[in-house]
Amino acid sequence: MARDVEPVLRDMLDTITLIETALSGKTRADFGKDDILRLAIQRAIEILSEASRHIPDELLPHAPDIPWRAIRGIGNILRHEYHRIADDMIWTVVVRDLPPLRAALETLARKIE
Repeated sequence: MARDVEPVLRDMLDTITLIETALSGKTRADFGKDDILRLAIQRAIEILSEASRHIPDELLPHAPDIPWRAIRGIGNILRHEYHRIADDMIWTVVVRDLPPLRAALETLARKIE
């Protein structure tokens, strides 16, 4: 492995915690009204996307239900098609996709111990 994966997994878990903290007690409507919050969450998702590219492919089968290709690709969408980003899409990623991603990252972290 070219890069130690443990710090990558830790960064990703820390970023998910940051997102969860920032959105704690917030509704979809709150999220839509707060431009700074929306941009911060989008940036955090970009970080998750970029970090996921540093997880070695041989670890990915340990979390087969995670759409790794989509996670790796969403950063490009956020960077290059930002004008087409819908708040509903970001909210769905946060509410639906981050909890299983957290669980998968915790599983991967246990695999490398």
